[in-house]
Amino acid sequence: MTRTIRSSALTRTRLIEAASQVFASLGVQGATTREIARVAGVNEVTLFRHFASKEQLLRSVIENASALQTESLAHPEAWTQDLGVDLKKYAQLYNAMLETHEDLIRTFIGEAKRHPEAAREIIQEAAKPLGEKLVAYLQSSQRRGTVRLDLDPLPAVDMFTGMLLAGMLCRTVKYNQNKYSCQDYMETCVDIFVRGIAVPV
Repeated sequence: MTRTIRSSALTRTRLIEAASQVFASLGVQGATTREIARVAGVNEVTLFRHFASKEQLLRSVIENASALQTESLAHPEAWTQDLGVDLKKYAQLYNAMLETHEDLIRTFIGEAKRHPEAAREIIQEAAKPLGEKLVAYLQSSQRRGTVRLDLDPLPAVDMFTGMLLAGMLCRTVKYNQNKYSCQDYMETCVDIFVRGIAVPV
């Protein structure tokens, strides 16, 4: 029984990894369950035993993409309560996720106009766990008196993660190459953000 469960979990993982490759190379519209099954080395019936539809598989691909970063931020004791230190750690985790899934992210951005509802739903759901962790952290910091009370954490988090996304997109097409490092960019984002949200000393 345990071997069957393990085998099923491995097949599911293979399908998610194959889907990630296929979605990234062919796009959401171009990707077919047949091609995903072929890349995973299983038949299409096996794919549908694990995922009811291509959309469900796509959602799992995105959830998988952010799972490790979400887990890394899941424990409150991991936060130092120093805005600069904690946001730098968050930026590093978020940037690692962006770089790992760059092809997939570019695919979603490219297809967002053609399929706005699907893209919005999928991308919002994927980004939600990571965003919620940072919103909760900023709200907690407001209660502790280190973040301005007049700040709305939701757009603030969108702005911060948007800066990180823009940096990854520019960096991976060699825009501003050799002018500054990825680390310089992230530290600058954190510095500007912290100065904007912190309670003046």
